Amino acid sequence: MLSIILPAKNEAEALAGLLPRLRAAWPDAEVIVVDDGSSDGTGRIAADAGVRLVRQPYSMGNGAAIKRGAREASGDVLVFMDADGQHDPALIGRLLDRLAQGYDMVVGARDWSGQAGVGRGLANTLYNWLASRMTGFRVADLTSGFRAVRADRFREFLHLLPNGFSYPTTCTMAFFRSAYAVAYEPVPVARRIGRSHIRPLRDGIRFLLIIFKIATLYSPLKLFVPASLAFFMTGLGYYAWTFVTQHRFTNMSLLLFSASVIIFLIGLISEQITALTYRRDG
Repeated sequence: MLSIILPAKNEAEALAGLLPRLRAAWPDAEVIVVDDGSSDGTGRIAADAGVRLVRQPYSMGNGAAIKRGAREASGDVLVFMDADGQHDPALIGRLLDRLAQGYDMVVGARDWSGQAGVGRGLANTLYNWLASRMTGFRVADLTSGFRAVRADRFREFLHLLPNGFSYPTTCTMAFFRSAYAVAYEPVPVARRIGRSHIRPLRDGIRFLLIIFKIATLYSPLKLFVPASLAFFMTGLGYYAWTFVTQHRFTNMSLLLFSASVIIFLIGLISEQITALTYRRDG
Protein backbone atom coordinates (compact mmCIF):
# COMPACT_ATOMS: atom_id res chain seq x y z
CA MET A 1 0.00 0.00 0.00
CA LEU A 2 1.11 3.55 -0.76
CA SER A 3 0.82 6.41 1.74
CA ILE A 4 1.33 10.00 0.59
CA ILE A 5 2.13 12.44 3.40
CA LEU A 6 1.88 16.21 3.13
CA PRO A 7 2.99 18.38 6.06
CA ALA A 8 0.98 21.60 5.87
CA LYS A 9 0.93 24.89 7.73
CA ASN A 10 -1.39 27.58 6.35
CA GLU A 11 -1.43 26.01 2.88
CA ALA A 12 -5.19 26.18 2.22
CA GLU A 13 -4.76 28.04 -1.08
CA ALA A 14 -2.33 25.49 -2.49
CA LEU A 15 -4.14 22.42 -1.13
CA ALA A 16 -7.41 23.47 -2.73
CA GLY A 17 -5.89 22.77 -6.13
CA LEU A 18 -3.38 20.08 -5.19
CA LEU A 19 -5.53 17.56 -3.31
CA PRO A 20 -8.09 16.95 -6.10
CA ARG A 21 -5.23 16.32 -8.54
CA LEU A 22 -3.56 14.02 -6.05
CA ARG A 23 -6.72 12.00 -5.46
CA ALA A 24 -7.36 11.73 -9.19
CA ALA A 25 -3.82 10.56 -9.93
CA TRP A 26 -3.61 8.10 -6.99
CA PRO A 27 -7.16 7.03 -6.05
CA ASP A 28 -6.02 3.91 -4.17
CA ALA A 29 -3.33 5.64 -2.10
CA GLU A 30 -3.69 6.73 1.50
CA VAL A 31 -3.31 10.51 1.48
CA ILE A 32 -2.47 12.10 4.83
CA VAL A 33 -2.41 15.84 5.43
CA VAL A 34 -0.71 16.75 8.71
CA ASP A 35 -2.06 20.15 9.74
CA ASP A 36 0.76 21.73 11.73
CA GLY A 37 -1.28 24.18 13.77
CA SER A 38 -2.63 26.15 10.80
CA SER A 39 -4.63 29.32 11.38
CA ASP A 40 -6.32 29.31 7.97
CA GLY A 41 -8.63 26.77 6.33
CA THR A 42 -6.00 24.08 5.76
CA GLY A 43 -7.84 21.51 7.88
CA ARG A 44 -11.21 22.26 6.28
CA ILE A 45 -9.80 21.97 2.74
CA ALA A 46 -8.23 18.62 3.58
CA ALA A 47 -11.42 17.30 5.16
CA ASP A 48 -13.54 18.41 2.20
CA ALA A 49 -11.14 16.68 -0.20
CA GLY A 50 -11.77 13.33 1.47
CA VAL A 51 -8.20 12.72 2.58
CA ARG A 52 -7.07 11.68 6.02
CA LEU A 53 -6.48 14.71 8.24
CA VAL A 54 -4.11 14.62 11.21
CA ARG A 55 -4.11 17.77 13.32
CA GLN A 56 -1.28 19.06 15.48
CA PRO A 57 -2.73 21.13 18.38
CA TYR A 58 -0.05 23.76 17.76
CA SER A 59 2.80 24.30 15.31
CA MET A 60 5.66 21.90 16.06
CA GLY A 61 7.63 22.26 12.84
CA ASN A 62 7.90 20.63 9.44
CA GLY A 63 9.97 17.71 10.72
CA ALA A 64 7.51 17.05 13.54
CA ALA A 65 4.68 16.88 10.99
CA ILE A 66 6.69 14.42 8.92
CA LYS A 67 7.26 12.19 11.94
CA ARG A 68 3.58 12.32 12.90
CA GLY A 69 2.57 11.41 9.37
CA ALA A 70 5.02 8.51 9.22
CA ARG A 71 3.67 7.10 12.48
CA GLU A 72 0.07 7.41 11.31
CA ALA A 73 0.65 5.95 7.82
CA SER A 74 -0.28 2.35 7.10
CA GLY A 75 1.49 1.97 3.74
CA ASP A 76 4.61 -0.06 3.04
CA VAL A 77 5.92 2.83 0.92
CA LEU A 78 5.79 6.45 2.04
CA VAL A 79 5.87 9.43 -0.29
CA PHE A 80 6.58 12.84 1.21
CA MET A 81 5.75 15.96 -0.76
CA ASP A 82 5.33 19.64 0.02
CA ALA A 83 1.82 21.03 0.35
CA ASP A 84 2.67 24.30 -1.40
CA GLY A 85 1.96 23.10 -4.94
CA GLN A 86 5.60 22.77 -6.03
CA HIS A 87 5.40 19.04 -6.70
CA ASP A 88 3.29 17.48 -9.45
CA PRO A 89 1.40 14.36 -8.25
CA ALA A 90 2.03 12.74 -11.64
CA LEU A 91 5.76 12.65 -10.84
CA ILE A 92 5.22 10.27 -7.92
CA GLY A 93 5.17 7.42 -10.42
CA ARG A 94 8.74 8.17 -11.45
CA LEU A 95 9.91 7.92 -7.87
CA LEU A 96 8.08 4.64 -7.34
CA ASP A 97 9.52 3.17 -10.54
CA ARG A 98 13.04 3.87 -9.30
CA LEU A 99 12.19 2.53 -5.85
CA ALA A 100 11.05 -0.73 -7.45
CA GLN A 101 14.53 -1.17 -8.90
CA GLY A 102 15.82 -2.11 -5.45
CA TYR A 103 16.38 1.26 -3.78
CA ASP A 104 15.36 2.09 -0.23
CA MET A 105 14.81 5.78 -0.89
CA VAL A 106 14.37 7.84 -4.05
CA VAL A 107 14.64 11.62 -3.88
CA GLY A 108 13.15 14.05 -6.37
CA ALA A 109 16.15 16.18 -7.32
CA ARG A 110 15.66 19.81 -8.34
CA ASP A 111 17.85 21.61 -10.84
CA TRP A 112 18.99 25.23 -10.45
CA SER A 113 15.70 26.59 -11.81
CA GLY A 114 13.84 24.79 -9.03
CA GLN A 115 15.73 26.58 -6.24
CA ALA A 116 13.95 29.26 -4.22
CA GLY A 117 16.29 32.13 -5.02
CA VAL A 118 20.02 32.51 -5.63
CA GLY A 119 20.90 32.37 -1.94
CA ARG A 120 19.07 29.09 -1.37
CA GLY A 121 20.52 27.71 -4.60
CA LEU A 122 24.09 28.47 -3.54
CA ALA A 123 23.49 27.05 -0.07
CA ASN A 124 22.00 23.83 -1.46
CA THR A 125 24.91 23.51 -3.90
CA LEU A 126 27.31 23.73 -0.95
CA TYR A 127 25.32 21.15 1.03
CA ASN A 128 25.24 18.76 -1.92
CA TRP A 129 28.99 19.08 -2.47
CA LEU A 130 29.82 18.56 1.21
CA ALA A 131 27.46 15.59 1.57
CA SER A 132 28.94 14.02 -1.58
CA ARG A 133 32.45 14.42 -0.16
CA MET A 134 31.43 12.92 3.16
CA THR A 135 29.55 9.90 1.82
CA GLY A 136 31.51 9.15 -1.35
CA PHE A 137 28.25 9.15 -3.34
CA ARG A 138 26.85 11.86 -5.58
CA VAL A 139 24.17 13.73 -3.63
CA ALA A 140 22.07 15.59 -6.20
CA ASP A 141 19.66 17.31 -3.79
CA LEU A 142 20.23 17.01 -0.07
CA THR A 143 17.30 19.17 1.07
CA SER A 144 14.50 18.08 -1.27
CA GLY A 145 11.21 17.39 0.52
CA PHE A 146 9.89 15.24 -2.35
CA ARG A 147 10.91 11.64 -1.75
CA ALA A 148 9.69 8.04 -1.67
CA VAL A 149 10.95 5.67 1.01
CA ARG A 150 10.32 2.21 2.32
CA ALA A 151 8.35 2.72 5.51
CA ASP A 152 10.23 0.26 7.70
CA ARG A 153 13.57 1.80 6.75
CA PHE A 154 12.39 5.35 7.36
CA ARG A 155 10.89 4.62 10.77
CA GLU A 156 14.26 3.37 12.01
CA PHE A 157 15.46 6.98 12.06
CA LEU A 158 12.43 8.82 13.45
CA HIS A 159 14.28 9.43 16.72
CA LEU A 160 17.03 11.23 14.79
CA LEU A 161 14.81 13.57 12.80
CA PRO A 162 14.60 17.18 14.03
CA ASN A 163 11.29 18.97 14.41
CA GLY A 164 12.40 21.81 12.12
CA PHE A 165 13.22 22.19 8.45
CA SER A 166 16.32 20.00 8.15
CA TYR A 167 14.64 16.59 8.26
CA PRO A 168 15.66 15.78 4.62
CA THR A 169 19.33 16.25 5.50
CA THR A 170 19.12 14.00 8.54
CA CYS A 171 17.13 11.37 6.68
CA THR A 172 19.53 11.28 3.72
CA MET A 173 22.71 11.04 5.79
CA ALA A 174 21.14 8.37 8.02
CA PHE A 175 20.31 6.22 4.99
CA PHE A 176 23.86 6.55 3.63
CA ARG A 177 25.36 5.78 7.04
CA SER A 178 23.25 2.62 7.34
CA ALA A 179 24.16 1.45 3.82
CA TYR A 180 20.62 1.77 2.48
CA ALA A 181 20.46 2.38 -1.26
CA VAL A 182 19.56 5.96 -2.25
CA ALA A 183 18.74 7.19 -5.77
CA TYR A 184 18.00 10.61 -7.23
CA GLU A 185 15.35 11.24 -9.88
CA PRO A 186 15.42 14.62 -11.66
CA VAL A 187 12.03 16.35 -11.36
CA PRO A 188 10.74 19.78 -12.38
CA VAL A 189 9.49 22.02 -9.59
CA ALA A 190 6.79 24.68 -9.91
CA ARG A 191 6.76 28.00 -8.09
CA ARG A 192 5.23 27.64 -4.65
CA ILE A 193 1.74 29.00 -3.91
CA GLY A 194 1.53 31.41 -0.98
CA ARG A 195 4.24 32.67 1.33
CA SER A 196 7.27 30.64 2.33
CA HIS A 197 7.63 29.77 6.03
CA ILE A 198 11.42 30.07 5.81
CA ARG A 199 12.91 33.19 7.40
CA PRO A 200 16.33 34.12 5.93
CA LEU A 201 18.04 35.18 9.18
CA ARG A 202 16.65 32.59 11.55
CA ASP A 203 16.77 29.68 9.14
CA GLY A 204 20.05 30.87 7.64
CA ILE A 205 21.67 30.09 10.98
CA ARG A 206 19.88 26.75 11.08
CA PHE A 207 21.07 25.89 7.58
CA LEU A 208 24.61 26.77 8.63
CA LEU A 209 24.28 24.20 11.40
CA ILE A 210 23.20 21.68 8.76
CA ILE A 211 26.75 21.72 7.43
CA PHE A 212 28.03 20.42 10.78
CA LYS A 213 25.12 18.00 11.07
CA ILE A 214 26.06 16.49 7.70
CA ALA A 215 29.43 15.52 9.11
CA THR A 216 28.32 14.39 12.55
CA LEU A 217 25.52 12.25 11.14
CA TYR A 218 27.83 10.35 8.80
CA SER A 219 31.49 10.39 9.80
CA PRO A 220 32.65 13.04 12.29
CA LEU A 221 36.33 12.23 11.79
CA LYS A 222 36.09 13.35 8.16
CA LEU A 223 35.41 16.84 9.50
CA PHE A 224 37.48 16.89 12.68
CA VAL A 225 40.68 15.32 11.33
CA PRO A 226 41.22 17.95 8.58
CA ALA A 227 40.43 20.69 11.10
CA SER A 228 42.90 19.18 13.55
CA LEU A 229 45.58 18.94 10.87
CA ALA A 230 44.96 22.55 9.86
CA PHE A 231 45.60 23.74 13.43
CA PHE A 232 48.64 21.48 13.77
CA MET A 233 50.26 22.64 10.53
CA THR A 234 49.51 26.28 11.39
CA GLY A 235 51.16 25.81 14.78
CA LEU A 236 54.12 24.04 13.20
CA GLY A 237 54.56 26.78 10.64
CA TYR A 238 54.29 29.50 13.27
CA TYR A 239 56.81 27.68 15.48
CA ALA A 240 59.26 27.38 12.58
CA TRP A 241 58.93 31.12 11.90
CA THR A 242 59.40 32.14 15.55
CA PHE A 243 62.33 29.73 15.96
CA VAL A 244 64.14 31.24 12.99
CA THR A 245 63.34 34.87 13.85
CA GLN A 246 63.20 34.83 17.66
CA HIS A 247 64.85 31.48 18.60
CA ARG A 248 62.01 30.52 20.93
CA PHE A 249 58.81 28.50 21.27
CA THR A 250 55.86 30.86 21.76
CA ASN A 251 52.58 30.54 23.62
CA MET A 252 50.69 30.87 20.34
CA SER A 253 52.38 27.76 18.96
CA LEU A 254 51.49 25.88 22.15
CA LEU A 255 47.88 27.07 21.85
CA LEU A 256 47.61 25.90 18.24
CA PHE A 257 49.13 22.49 19.03
CA SER A 258 46.78 22.08 22.01
CA ALA A 259 43.77 23.02 19.88
CA SER A 260 44.84 20.43 17.31
CA VAL A 261 44.91 17.66 19.92
CA ILE A 262 41.60 18.73 21.50
CA ILE A 263 39.80 18.86 18.13
CA PHE A 264 41.12 15.40 17.25
CA LEU A 265 39.95 13.95 20.57
CA ILE A 266 36.52 15.55 20.15
CA GLY A 267 36.35 13.90 16.73
CA LEU A 268 37.10 10.50 18.25
CA ILE A 269 34.37 10.96 20.86
CA SER A 270 31.90 12.13 18.19
CA GLU A 271 32.72 9.07 16.08
CA GLN A 272 31.87 6.78 18.99
CA ILE A 273 28.64 8.65 19.72
CA THR A 274 27.64 8.40 16.05
CA ALA A 275 28.33 4.66 16.03
CA LEU A 276 26.15 4.19 19.14
CA THR A 277 23.38 6.32 17.59
CA TYR A 278 23.02 3.95 14.66
CA ARG A 279 23.36 0.79 16.70
CA ARG A 280 20.21 -1.36 16.57
CA ASP A 281 19.65 -4.40 18.74
CA GLY A 282 17.69 -7.38 17.51
